[in-house]
Order: sequence, then C-alpha cells, then structure tokens
Amino acid sequence: MKILLVEDEPDLGRAIQQALSREKYIVDWVQDGSQAWNYLETPWSSYTMAVFDWLLPGLSGIELCKRLRQQHNSLPVLILTAKDSMADKVTGLDAGADDYLVKPFGMAELLARLRALQRRSAQPYSQTLQLGRLTLDYATSTVSVRVEDGSHVVQLTAKEFQLLEHFMRHPQQIINRDQLMNALWEVQAEPASNVVSAQMRLLRRKLADYDCDGMIETIYGLGYRLNLTDAPEPTV
Repeated sequence: MKILLVEDEPDLGRAIQQALSREKYIVDWVQDGSQAWNYLETPWSSYTMAVFDWLLPGLSGIELCKRLRQQHNSLPVLILTAKDSMADKVTGLDAGADDYLVKPFGMAELLARLRALQRRSAQPYSQTLQLGRLTLDYATSTVSVRVEDGSHVVQLTAKEFQLLEHFMRHPQQIINRDQLMNALWEVQAEPASNVVSAQMRLLRRKLADYDCDGMIETIYGLGYRLNLTDAPEPTV
C-alpha cells in the first residue's frame, strides 16, 4: 500500500517515513503542499492513503483536503497538527479529513489510526488475501502456496511480496512496467531501468519451485498478467 506523506518538519517526516517503511508501506514523502498536489493530480497517482500536516509551505493540509473532496476523490486522509481545540478539529474534519492526530504523538498511535483508516476505506482490509492457490498473510508478510501435500510458505522479500500482492489484487489484468513503478516504488527512489524485470525474474523463480512458474505471464510489448483463468475473485 502506498502513502503520500506531506510533512515539512525534516526530523518528524523522516521518522514517520521510516516507521511506515518498517510496516511495509511504500511512502512518498514531500515537504511542500503544492508539490503534494502535483503528485495527487498526476494520472498515475496510486495512493492508498495520505498523511497531511496542517501547516505547510505552498498549500496547507486543509487546502489539500478541500481540493481532493471538490474533485470527489475519496482518498483517506489523516491530518497531523499541533492545533488541538475543538474548533480546529471540526475545521479539519469539515474540510474532508477522515481523522485528526494532535502533535506530539506516538508512532504506535499513528500506525493504529492508519490501520483503522484502511478498515473504513472503500478497499476492504483483512489480514489475508486469497486467490487460487495463493494466500498472502499481512500479519506475517508471507505467502503460502497450496500444493497436493498441503500448504508451503514461499520466502519473499518485501518488494517481491508487494509485487505479488499487486498482481493478486488485479488478476487477469495486463500491468505494464510504468504502472508497477508508480504503484510499488517511491517517486524519489529513481531505481535502475531494469529493476521491474529483475524483481519479476526473482519472484517467478521462487514461485516456480511450487509449479507456479507460468502463473505470471509476459504479454510481449504490453506488460505482465497474473493468469488464473479458473480462479475466483480475490477473497479479503
């Protein structure tokens, strides 16, 4: 899941980014509200949630919320601020924020509030995602494959796990390299040009050990597809 973090305090922003990354979130961190809006306006924007500080250079977090809601964008938003009066909280929520966290706060509470936003959002949240013979467990960050003699855990890196999750959430859809980059890599990361194909080779190699090597197929000139013709829709 990809989060847009907008926080202009460098130490706090860095600490939040690190905490979210440890929880397997993909994080784009910017320190300016106008830059954040540019990220949100792009057609390839694929954020699951956003965390906005209230007071920012350029556009404030409140202005960002208002713009999102004016465009009927239902992206879940958590506002961070030192403003703790009831009137301030009402202003934030009326602007379109889904939740409001007063500084200073503990990282455990921030993470809990984001998990609550996931549960309340349009995208269902569960501890597992099951499709065909594959089951992803978010609590343990593992994937298991059902075979004739039972179920076996496939040891995946964080990025391989994210790749497989993305394909499982979009079965039978052709997904190209740029879409994968936008969804699963930070904008600032600037990874090598062949990083997607390299990660795909590693993921396929591990799935091949359980007779799943043809599950993710290459559609030449277009991209990749998780081919589960007989599989039901994802269960979450």
